[in-house]
Amino acid sequence: MAFIDEDFLLQSDSARELFYRYAKDEPICDYHCHLPPQDVASNRQFQNLSEIWLEGDHYKWRAMRSNGIGEAYCTGEADPYEKHLAWCRTVPNTLRNPLYHWSHLELQRYFGIDLLINEDTAPEIWQEANAKLKSEALRAHGILSHFKVRVVGTTDDPTDPLEHHRTIAQSGLETRVVPTFRPDPGLQVDDPKGFNLWVDALGDVAGTHVDDLDDFLRALKSRHDFFHQMGGRLSDHGLKRCYYAETSREAVSAIFRRARHGQAASAEEKEQYAFYLMREVGRWNAEKDWAMQFHIGAMRNNNTRKLNEVGPDTGFDSMGDYPQNHAMSRFFDSMDRTGQLPKVVIYNNNNTHYYSMASMLGNFMDGSVAGKIQLGSGWWHLDQKEGMIDQMNALSNMGLIAHFVGMLTDSRSFLSYPRHEYFRRILCNLFGNDMEKGEIPDDLSLVGPMVRNICYQNAMRFFGFAQ
Repeated sequence: MAFIDEDFLLQSDSARELFYRYAKDEPICDYHCHLPPQDVASNRQFQNLSEIWLEGDHYKWRAMRSNGIGEAYCTGEADPYEKHLAWCRTVPNTLRNPLYHWSHLELQRYFGIDLLINEDTAPEIWQEANAKLKSEALRAHGILSHFKVRVVGTTDDPTDPLEHHRTIAQSGLETRVVPTFRPDPGLQVDDPKGFNLWVDALGDVAGTHVDDLDDFLRALKSRHDFFHQMGGRLSDHGLKRCYYAETSREAVSAIFRRARHGQAASAEEKEQYAFYLMREVGRWNAEKDWAMQFHIGAMRNNNTRKLNEVGPDTGFDSMGDYPQNHAMSRFFDSMDRTGQLPKVVIYNNNNTHYYSMASMLGNFMDGSVAGKIQLGSGWWHLDQKEGMIDQMNALSNMGLIAHFVGMLTDSRSFLSYPRHEYFRRILCNLFGNDMEKGEIPDDLSLVGPMVRNICYQNAMRFFGFAQ
């Protein structure tokens, strides 16, 4: 019998019925991910299993390093087959880590391989998977079609001309691939060199010269408008914490001007500037009925030696423990006072904040949109079984899980779509076990449609993709 059978993670009759009748066959709205648009535009064909399984996957790289495997087999120049062998040697040691589940799901759902992954099975896995990678079904477009992915939200810099999105839109691909506006570099007034290079690039793509704050906001707003024309309906912001410092436009203009002349902002000045800019973007989102995503709480680039050696986003980030709720509450209130608070999804990389944050978010529900301010799905170090359950329990107890927009891959890998199945099994087991225990009604007509909506329809409606 295969390790992952039909009833994997489904511990009751009610859970199984919910999954098979209401969750399993729902399409996917992958509203936030990091898939490279160029790979979709070119309908990429992967040359070997190492490319599609290990390339860019910092989750797997962290596990391999923890297993005593050197950098050459992670981000380095080792032969692809040697990288594959190194990963297969690692997998047996990932028991109780979500990577054990994910990796076996990936092999089963894409390649029909149900072998346990280890060094002995590695050659057979390599040969069989590589043979199947030659098919159209395992090119980028085929994968999106097979998993019924209706929407992909990529993550894009405002300076990106979005030419790959144009190509995709003209390709006839059934999946809608839309850009997400991520202006994080525009906050870095404490790093004038990098900031000015980015502002110059923004001016170039916007077709204008940026001398002062007014020029900058016009240029950034023009890109926000362009992203909307290209189908974008979300912004995304990767922050340690939310910024809040009431200030004046004159003060922010002066901070911007000094940064353009090479003078780094102080911590206090950056707080003022970043708050002001984030509020502007939030107001633009509200005008267009966009949602604003906050990815907060990650402690990044902890290992200076490895950062210098292999760069950022390679597996040296962890959970932070930053104060979150007070500044975020004040930030939301500053927009709500003028009726310009957009729809919001908050992903917190520290589950100890879930309950306090979920209760705070409820302060800004105004009846205009169901679930207007959301505690987003378990993110990064929390997109595993316990993290998902923690998030859903907090959302259920502090708010209305009925309006939850559900799962996303947040991944750079085309092999990540089984994460939606993984989430759906956990969701159905959570509800199903409650039904079995008598904690909610044993009524499929009540619970089933709610599960179905969380899997797909809520996200399509909330983000405006169903129109």
